[in-house]
Amino acid sequence: MASVNPFDLSDSEEEAERRPNETVDTERSPSDGAPGPPPGNLFSPPADAEPPTLLLSSNRTSPSGEGISVSVAATSAMAGSAEARVSVDVIAAQLLRDQYILTALEFHTELLEAGRELPRLRDYFSNPGNFERQSGTPPAKDQVLGPGGPLNRAGSISTLDSLDFARYSDDGNRESDERVAVLEFELRKAKETIQALRANLTQAAESEVASQERKNFKSSPEIQEPIRQLEKRALNFLVNEYLLKNEYKLSSITFSDENDDQDFELWDDVGLNIPKPPDLLHLYRNCGTPLPSPRDTVDVSVGVNFGDLPGNCIPQDPPKKPDLLQQQQTEVVQELEYQISLLNNEKQSLAEQIKKLQSEIQTLKRTVSSPPPATLDLCSQNTSNSSSNTTTSSTAPLSVPPTDNGQYLDIRGVSEPETELDPPSTQNTSHPHPQSHNKLKSRPPVKFDQPNRKLSPAFLQALLSFCRMCSDSRLGAEVSRIADSEESVMLMLGRCLPHIVPNVLLAKREELIPLILCTACLHPEPKERDQLLHILFNLIKRPDDEQRQMILTGCVAFARHVGPTRVEAELLPQCWEQINHKYPERRLLVAEACGALAPYLPKEIRSSLVLSMLQQMLAEDKADMVREAVVKSLGIIMGYIDDPDKYSQGFELMLLSLGDPSERVVSAVHQVFIPAFAAWTTELGTLHTTLIPSLLARIEKLLMQGEHGLDEHKLHVFLSALQSLIPPLFAVVLQNAPFTSRAKLDGDTPAIEVTRFPRPASPLQDVATIIGSREMLSALLLLYDHQLELEGTTGWDSLLWVVNQLLPQLIDIVSRINVTSSTCVHEFSRFFWRFCRTFGKIFTNTKVKPQFQEILRLSEENVDASAGNDILTKATVPIYATGVLTCYNQEEDRKLLVGFLEDVMTTLSLSHAPLDSLKASFVELGANPVYHELLLTVLWYGVVHTSALVRCTAARMFELLVKGVNETLVAQRVVPALITLSSDPEISVRISTIPAFGTIMETVTQKELLERVKMQLASFLEDPQYQDQHSLHMEIIRTFGRVGPNAEPRFRDEFVLPHLHKLALANNSQAVESKRIDIATQLFEAYSALSCCFISEEVMVNHFLPGLRCLRADMEQLSPEHEVILSSMIKECEIKVENRGMADAQGSMSIASSLVGEDAKTKFLSKMGQLTTSGAMLANVFQRKK
Repeated sequence: MASVNPFDLSDSEEEAERRPNETVDTERSPSDGAPGPPPGNLFSPPADAEPPTLLLSSNRTSPSGEGISVSVAATSAMAGSAEARVSVDVIAAQLLRDQYILTALEFHTELLEAGRELPRLRDYFSNPGNFERQSGTPPAKDQVLGPGGPLNRAGSISTLDSLDFARYSDDGNRESDERVAVLEFELRKAKETIQALRANLTQAAESEVASQERKNFKSSPEIQEPIRQLEKRALNFLVNEYLLKNEYKLSSITFSDENDDQDFELWDDVGLNIPKPPDLLHLYRNCGTPLPSPRDTVDVSVGVNFGDLPGNCIPQDPPKKPDLLQQQQTEVVQELEYQISLLNNEKQSLAEQIKKLQSEIQTLKRTVSSPPPATLDLCSQNTSNSSSNTTTSSTAPLSVPPTDNGQYLDIRGVSEPETELDPPSTQNTSHPHPQSHNKLKSRPPVKFDQPNRKLSPAFLQALLSFCRMCSDSRLGAEVSRIADSEESVMLMLGRCLPHIVPNVLLAKREELIPLILCTACLHPEPKERDQLLHILFNLIKRPDDEQRQMILTGCVAFARHVGPTRVEAELLPQCWEQINHKYPERRLLVAEACGALAPYLPKEIRSSLVLSMLQQMLAEDKADMVREAVVKSLGIIMGYIDDPDKYSQGFELMLLSLGDPSERVVSAVHQVFIPAFAAWTTELGTLHTTLIPSLLARIEKLLMQGEHGLDEHKLHVFLSALQSLIPPLFAVVLQNAPFTSRAKLDGDTPAIEVTRFPRPASPLQDVATIIGSREMLSALLLLYDHQLELEGTTGWDSLLWVVNQLLPQLIDIVSRINVTSSTCVHEFSRFFWRFCRTFGKIFTNTKVKPQFQEILRLSEENVDASAGNDILTKATVPIYATGVLTCYNQEEDRKLLVGFLEDVMTTLSLSHAPLDSLKASFVELGANPVYHELLLTVLWYGVVHTSALVRCTAARMFELLVKGVNETLVAQRVVPALITLSSDPEISVRISTIPAFGTIMETVTQKELLERVKMQLASFLEDPQYQDQHSLHMEIIRTFGRVGPNAEPRFRDEFVLPHLHKLALANNSQAVESKRIDIATQLFEAYSALSCCFISEEVMVNHFLPGLRCLRADMEQLSPEHEVILSSMIKECEIKVENRGMADAQGSMSIASSLVGEDAKTKFLSKMGQLTTSGAMLANVFQRKK
């Protein structure tokens, strides 16, 4: 036998020979050590193998503190002759023991190439745990162990990454090549690890639902099993593949965008360790044929535990100092002894508890008479994590299968442990529940009448098995167990609700909200609570307003019950997860929840996390309703924030939201955010020292930058913010007044007038709400008026700031805005109106009006423009007239307004100043019918004024007033005044009435009025005294061009166009070239405006075309560029006339039908263009021959 070849026996044969000699070590986990020769029959080796010498040692600490050490030594000496060769398995074992890892790897590779794989090496290198660094310290007492127990590996085992391969190689120059080989091996093993993890994931996904439950779903097609994440990803992949194959590319792109967390190019991204299934078409065609299951193969990896190898085979760490090593060993021994003592104490307490439970079981068995004897399904409370599973198996009673913490009465008996929902390996054993057992003990036992029979329990059990009860499914398990305590009810609801919710109609799911909330509040498991709150926020796909209100009400109730810590830890993460949800209703729910939960959050979270969430949504969300809710929630946050450092952030949020393009968002800013922010700045004392000055500074900067073009939108944003700050500013003035301490609430306080304050945009802008009550506000207003009227403002710092700083700055800003901008004038007018109405009549008369009057200086000596009184031409005039003088409407106030407007009209007229400020005043006041009579009174003052300049101004103001005045006033007041002015001795006054007459023709529908105006305009045109009035003709043409397109068609055709034709014809003979070009330019503008109107064929031929040709004759000499445009207009009009003639003469002869060919038509049109006859003769050309 000296020449026996060690490779004669195959690996499988060697393994088959070794297997009968192996013994089972029940104390060892399968992963505790490397597979090696069996310790059972060491002296019976194969015939051709040298018996190895193997020392197995294992030191474990059991919960009982007993150390177990096993040491097995095997030696063999062959008598006679020693074997010349050894088996490959022995070689591999020796290499692994001596830590020749690289050599073992090369040996393994060569065996693979030779087709002879060695199981020992394959199992070793396929186990990633063999290459992990492990610490040598014992596991902690409460460490949760896996089912196989702890892995006792040496603390200094080197991994492949840390090996110095030059030490293990005969040739140091091969280090780089070996390193590459090792890296390739690690890459391959990493891929195998990924595949193994996918296999585990697949197995877990497939085993999630019990087999019987799947049968129930299959037998009941109306009940659909909830889709799992892996199934969803797999179906997404197949759907996208189907869309691409069938040319639905846009749908595929959209589908990919909606599932951006998945890579549709790679099947492995799905996460299932199964081959790619057929496409949807094959699945549809073969839907009745089940696919082959991939669960037939399982990857198993076995590792070598170096702790079980001989100690001299383990590479040692560098030698330590003896005293240090001894000290560490002493500390380890002390720690182990301490753990042993703790575990012994726990063991004794558990043993006593088990005895009590067993006695209770026996008692209940005796009291329950209905067969089979029902038992309490009690759980053995395992409150510690031992270092191995032997303690559980040795101490837990086999007759008591563990269930939900002993809090359920199980009607199934103890013979069905496979239906347990909470097996011992998945229970949280670190939290005992002794109170549950106490409750259970206190319940009186249920007694049943026992029959006087002697049937065996087995027979009764078999007999009752014919009862149709289903307890081997999830639902059957829940039904068969009745909860008998509050906590057990919560546990049951936590398990059942996730299955109930998907099967409830969407329209009725809000009925589940109380159930979900109560369970989430009281459930002991954080993971279950999180799942329930997730269900709450995802309960309805797109919740409407009422459903969102119900959810928010539930969230607030939850927050009140659990406190700020759990709100932060459990509710806020649900909001954060849905901050970018694709449905705006869900984002709206998040925005509203942030505001509703603000009072119940820790103050640090309010001013940091929640504020940042809302700021992000305000800047990024595209839905108006979401941003509106964000602004309202920000206002609520501002009402609870108390960190002064957040003021600047709040100010920026205010400006950002005010600039939002949506009106509903801006409205929410004024209704909620600004009042809340102002209340906070009032408490900080910065409302009138920082906030309002900041807005004023921005307005001034805007005016400085806008000399060539003011950004009116930004001005509106800042000014509207200032307007919303007026009520809180007045509240500050009242609360900081010298009389505030004297304000008393008694029954004699008069009620506040309804019109005392402007109508607030929201309750938060109501001064009474800001102060606290209407009674307190009434008492303060009495003292406020008395103080202003009699006692003065000495020591009243807040009011002095308003009078001495705010008002002068506002008046200065007003003087710098563009008076021709009706928008700016209106905005500032509304601001001063609300300001004066809020601060009261006494304040307006004594503080506001004097400052304006000082600046305007309305007196006779300032009539001369050279005196520098240009303030009358600025926006100060209309804003003072419309914003200050109109805020109170009593008789003396109306007289003051009339006198001011008369003085301004007189002053501007006599000083030949621009009338823009007066026009702006009339436009702003004319928009309100209340002031029409007042304005007509002012204009009548101008009509009868002795100065022609004032009368001219009055005539021009009528043009602005006519559009807003009703026709009765026009007939009774306006037209008589204009007729009076039209007969004025001064020609300039008569000419000034023409625009007003034109506006009446444009807006009035009464025929009598129109005839009167028509007669007056005809007198201007046909009276010989006006034949040479160039300015009159200019004004008439300009008026016709303005009102002609909007005037009555009959008036346009019978009056406007014929007279324009006459004026154009007369202008051809005008000798003065400057007048000729002026008239021609105005005629060009008028004809350009009128060319867009519908003109009848007769008027087109008789007046419109002839007038254009006359105008073209002027423009040929005066303005060639205009002549080109006129030629184009004439050509278009001629084509229109020709097309109309062809349509009218269809089927009969006409002039156009007699012209054959394009040349004849061209000659005809050219002849027409050369005609210089009168309009009547030209019209006869187009008449049909009779």
